Parts: sequence; C-alpha cells; structure tokens
Amino acid sequence: MAPKVLVSDKLSETAVQIFRDRGIDVDFMPELGKDKEKLAEVIGKYDGLAIRSATKVTPSLLEHATNLKVVGRAGIGTDNVDKEASSKKGVIVMNTPFGNMITTAEHAIAMMFAVARQIPEASASTHAGKWEKSKFMGVELTGKTLGVIGAGNIGGIVCDRALGLKMKVVAYDPFLSEEKAEKMKVEKVELDELLTRADFITLHVPLTDGTRNILSKENLEKTKKGVRIINCARGGLVDEEALAELLKSGHVAGAAFDVFAEEPATENPLFNLPNVVCTPHLGASTTEAQENVALQVADQMSNYLLTGAVENALNMPSVTAEEAKVMGPWIKLSEHLGNFIGQMTDDEPINAINILYDGEASTMNLEALNCSLIAGIMKSINPDVNMVSAPLIAKERGIKISTTNQAQSGAFEGYVKVTVKTPTRERSIAGTVFSDGKPRFIQIKGINIDAEVGAHMVYTTNEDVPGIIGTLGQTMGKHGVNIANFTLGRKEAKGEAIALLYVDDVIPAAALDDLKASGLFKQIKPLAFDV
Repeated sequence: MAPKVLVSDKLSETAVQIFRDRGIDVDFMPELGKDKEKLAEVIGKYDGLAIRSATKVTPSLLEHATNLKVVGRAGIGTDNVDKEASSKKGVIVMNTPFGNMITTAEHAIAMMFAVARQIPEASASTHAGKWEKSKFMGVELTGKTLGVIGAGNIGGIVCDRALGLKMKVVAYDPFLSEEKAEKMKVEKVELDELLTRADFITLHVPLTDGTRNILSKENLEKTKKGVRIINCARGGLVDEEALAELLKSGHVAGAAFDVFAEEPATENPLFNLPNVVCTPHLGASTTEAQENVALQVADQMSNYLLTGAVENALNMPSVTAEEAKVMGPWIKLSEHLGNFIGQMTDDEPINAINILYDGEASTMNLEALNCSLIAGIMKSINPDVNMVSAPLIAKERGIKISTTNQAQSGAFEGYVKVTVKTPTRERSIAGTVFSDGKPRFIQIKGINIDAEVGAHMVYTTNEDVPGIIGTLGQTMGKHGVNIANFTLGRKEAKGEAIALLYVDDVIPAAALDDLKASGLFKQIKPLAFDV
C-alpha cells in the first residue's frame, strides 16, 4: 500500500506533484493547518505531514497521529513542531536548511547596503516631498572590513558576496578551519578581534545556549566606533536594549534587523531610532526560496517513506539514499543484535550498552547504526519504539551508551558487537553481513557460531555433553516444529556450549517444557525477530 501524506499548509502545486510522481498518495489541504481540531480528526490516516509555519505539531496532535512517521517543514525554523514529543512518538522531524541560503544571504547584503546609505529613510523623505540630499550622507562598502559571525552555509555565501564588493572579510567561527578560511579567502579571527576591527558586523549562527546574546552589552561596547550591525539570522543573538543605547549615543552608526528576540515584533527598543532598518523576518521571502524549500521537503519526505533515506532530520542522524542502499543490511543486523540482547535481558534493568564496530562497519554512519541497535534493545520494553524514539527512551532510563570503532581485526571484513551490562551480569553478541546481504550472528558470550537470523528461534545453554542435538531434534519433531537451521558452539570440549535453532513456526510451550524437563539445559529462551 502506498504511503499517504497530508499537506496542511500552502505548498506549491509543483511540490505536491512530486509526491504524486513518486507514487505517494497525497491530500493537499492548505487551509487545514489552521484548524487544529479538524487536523486532529484526520491526522491518524497519514504517514507523513508536510507543513510550513501555520500548522502546529503539538503533543495533543501527536496523540492522534497513530500512523505518522515523518513531519517535513518547508523552511528552516521548526518552532511550530514539538520535537521532543515527536521523538517520543517516533516521528522524524525534517526541515530544509539549504533551500533559502541564497535568499537569506542576499537579504543580509541588501540590509548592509540599506543601512550604509540610509536608503529607507531617504526613500520615506523623498516620498514625503522633501529633498534632503545633504541629510543622508552614507558610507561606501568598498575597502571596509566586514566581520562575519558564523561562516557556515549562509555566512559563507555572505563572505563570497562581500569579497565581490571588494570588502575585507574577517570571520569568527569555532568550526572554521584555517584551511577552509584560506580557501574562502577570509581571515579567521577570534571574536574580540572581530569586534574591534569590523566596520560592519553580520550574524549567521543559530540561536543556542552558546550563541544567545553573543553581541551582549559587554561585547557591543568592544566594537569599533561607527560600526553598523546586521542581523538576518535569529532573534536573541543581540542584546537589543544595549544596542539601542549605543545607537542613541552614536557609538553604533546604524543597524539592520530582520529578526527579533520576540516575534511578531509589534514593539522593540530598536524601532523608530534613526538609521535602523527593520524588516518583518523576510530572509527567506522570495518566490525562488519558497519554491525551493517546498520542492526539497517533498523530495526528502518521499525519499524517507519509499527508501528509508533520512535527510536534514533534527531528531535523528541523516542517512543518504546511497548510504541507505549500502547500510540497509547493517542497520537490520544492528536491530537484530539489539533485539537478541533485549529479549535476553527482559527480566532485569540495563545499566550500560557498549557497541563495537570493526572493519567495514566502522566506516559507516555509526549514529544511524547506534539508533537501530538501541531500538532493537528497547523493543523488549516497548514494542512501539523505533530508531527515533529509542535513544530518548534509553536516556530517560539512565542507560549509559558508549561506542568504539576499530580497524579490521579478524577474519570478517567487518562486524558489530554489543555488550550490555545489568546489575548482575554482562551479555554480548556479535554479527556481520555476508556477501549475500543477509545478517548473521557470529558470536554469543564469546563463543563463535555462524547462525542465520530467522523470525522464530530458540537459544539454549548447556554443558558440552552427548545427547544435546538428539534431544533438541526429537523434541522439535515430537511437537511438529520444523528446524530450518541448527547452530552449535562451545568454548572448549566438555565446557560451556550453546545452541541456536531457527525454526519455521512459534515453538509451543509444551516443547519448551519438555526441554526443561530433560535436565540437560541451563537456559532455554525462545526468541522472535522481525526479518
């Protein structure tokens, strides 16, 4: 059955057609997002929800979203989506951070021109029939130093455009390497140096605990006299009251803001000050950008629902379509390993999980493999858990998760090994993917095996004595259970041994009782896997 997607905000018809062309059943109801009660009534039918900013994805809505797998936001901001509640529900939240990069960067450049030449005030004056040519004395951009705080995607475009305007560019960004700065033809500096050197300062960072009020009163006072400040990134990056005072004193010559600490901004300390240009969060407001983000979100959601590829997710590691093809068997293996451990430890709490990736496995997207493996473990606690919600559930339970990766160390080109610690013991299992693409269990409790994974299995431990194979075979035969695969392993002769049977049907309780009654087995555990 084809996945079903609801578009509840205004997306372009071209974007809606992308869903249809990919074979996805789509309902286009662009006004529905404004009616939260009606949206709650119908959301249970859909696998995907494509939105802009009008639709609010709340915990209340998610309670009704029984089939929802992905929310796609056409745009960057996802303040209208409760990401924690979505994660708990197992719903991926995607945005489109690259569809409006050019548009936002161009708006920052436009704002810089506007404040340098006092264009809005000069326009208003001229419209009023005044001819105040001498009042609006501006400054050139050529030869001036632009300080860019945040030289990522949008900031990098601003740097490039500024160089084209013959400006000198200094950039502060903890994640910018010297090599990348050299390639970009900008000078990498610390924040204090940027503040003292820049004639113009533009911000291009997200709002985080580390960047909130990055231009605080203290930092604003360090700036060069006559500086002009542009913020087209996020409200809250600048102390607006402190900036207003420095504008009044003349220390700051001008400011241009597209974003504000509180939006919609109906009043603000910067309003009605001379040489302050304000726009109502227009950074992404161009025809091209709105179309780009709509097309991008339709592609991303389609890719996920049809192939499992995860792009630009905010609550799960991204997996490209190419990675999904290669990693599919490894993701499934990780789930099986976790599921095995989870079923074996369903009677006691888990304190810690250690995951070892060897060889080929260590070169893959480990975050995605981690999520799959943790989901496999957590399913023994909550069958509705998935790759999105599992890490959050593990964190809430105080489970410590560690990861180790290493170069190829044995006969296999790569393998994954998981070790779980409980208050009383450790359990471990390892697996690999063979060339046929099928996952295999290759080690349990340090004992080497080669076991295909089946939907119905039974695991036993025993002393290495005669009669084990016969007892298992006869008991399964007695109860009409066909054995598809039978794997044995031991550490040493007459030492500890294990058996792993892959059978065609669920093992009857009577068969398990007979095995227990034989007295040959220390442990007998039926297992189930989603294959």
